[in-house]
Amino acid sequence: MTDTLRRVAVIGGIRIPFCRSNTLYSDLTNLDMMTAALAGLVERYDLSGQHIDEVIGGAVVTHSKDWNIAREVVLGTKLAPSSPGITMMQACGTSLQAAMGSAAKIATGEIECAIAMGSDTTSDPPIVFTKKFAHRLAEVGQKKSTMDKIKVFKGLSPMELAPLPPSTAEPRTGLGMGQHCELMAKEWHITREAQDQLAYESHVKAADAYRAGWMDKLLVPCAGVFRDNNVREDISIEKLASLKTAFDKSADGTMTAGNSTPLTDGAATVLLASEAWAAARGLPVRAYLTYSQTAANDFVAGEGLLMAPTIAVSKMLARAGLTLQDFDFYEIHEAFAAQVLATLKAWEDPEYCRTRLGRSAPLGSIDRAKMNVKGSSIAFGHPFAATGARIVANLAELLAEHGGRGLISICTAGGMGVAAIMESAKASERAAAS
Repeated sequence: MTDTLRRVAVIGGIRIPFCRSNTLYSDLTNLDMMTAALAGLVERYDLSGQHIDEVIGGAVVTHSKDWNIAREVVLGTKLAPSSPGITMMQACGTSLQAAMGSAAKIATGEIECAIAMGSDTTSDPPIVFTKKFAHRLAEVGQKKSTMDKIKVFKGLSPMELAPLPPSTAEPRTGLGMGQHCELMAKEWHITREAQDQLAYESHVKAADAYRAGWMDKLLVPCAGVFRDNNVREDISIEKLASLKTAFDKSADGTMTAGNSTPLTDGAATVLLASEAWAAARGLPVRAYLTYSQTAANDFVAGEGLLMAPTIAVSKMLARAGLTLQDFDFYEIHEAFAAQVLATLKAWEDPEYCRTRLGRSAPLGSIDRAKMNVKGSSIAFGHPFAATGARIVANLAELLAEHGGRGLISICTAGGMGVAAIMESAKASERAAAS
């Protein structure tokens, strides 16, 4: 451990293209995709044979056989096999939380370098059977004779064979994330038109990023796929307005497949290190990860499933001595357009900031021109555990090119939020001097 905290460098990140579920990656597993993304990072930063102090990440929708997926991914690449793999999960905040934990260890001198990563696929879901049939199968494994094995299935009902599909509904409420977000949209009076406009802007910005060659530095191909297949260059407000509502079918519904993220397959990685480790290998620092925060709310009591990032950001700003306006870039994960808009409204609302955030005045508004300037999850897609690493890598490139400071806000299942602050080299030096 060091006596003083060290700056945590973000060297950069690599991901594979994100694809709508059950399309181009339908035959790939989380292990396949995460290995491809990590292999791309290893090649991009010349890490072949290198020891990494920890490689940490995971997946949300995963099979029991992938209990050690981070370690298996490491062993599937050219990293030194001495690099430990640590599997963890915090829903949609997984890879950002992984980066935050590793950053703390780098700052204190416990480790010198780390890779945070995440992957998700709903094209390869874990299908399970009823508990009764599962118990029968377990009992079969304990029997020795064929006859005894057959007897285990005495009284078997066809209903026991019905598979139980995976569900993303909240166990405490039985409602899906989209249904919860519809409740938020109604509480905050988020209109369909505002949601469609945000979705439109996400696709336009993402398409522009591709045309400008921005994505070339962030992507490696996988399984013959070279770009995200959800980005719509021909998007129009008229087309978005024509879509039927997806979660509330009544006249009061506002959320559609167009202003929500699609189910997505993909994986992303990001490399973090101490400045000394990076300098010894000739790796330029793209940005610094300076602050982070996790928070949760009582969504079961009606606080809004995806509103916890408002709390995380508020606490983090207080620790950092910054205001919400002290940023050049805002990366607010677009789980749903309604979630982003509700978050922005909450930060502007005096009553919410007083009762929920414990502030005497609202955090205020942000300059929307600085938000998700290269597009975000509605356009690119959202493989749950991979989104944090995607955002960190993208923001690091923005700060390397333009300088300044960036804010990350990610909502997650379970009423949690994960937030972080990243700074360019110059911004970080000014902060340290003050």
